[in-house]
Amino acid sequence: MKSVLKICNMKTMQDVNVVRNAISNNEGVIACEINAVKGETQIIFDNYFVTVDDIIQSIEDLGYTVL
Repeated sequence: MKSVLKICNMKTMQDVNVVRNAISNNEGVIACEINAVKGETQIIFDNYFVTVDDIIQSIEDLGYTVL
């Protein structure tokens, strides 16, 4: 599956790296592309292993807001 998430309060490259690591640590994530200017991330994942809700939770656990 492919999903686009809007992530608020992601301002620095360190934020981008933290979010990328959080997404990548979910089993089943195949690819992740983050556009820091738009505050969006495109994720390709296998929904057999992980759901979009699991990915959102892993991001929000770090203090970021996902819309």
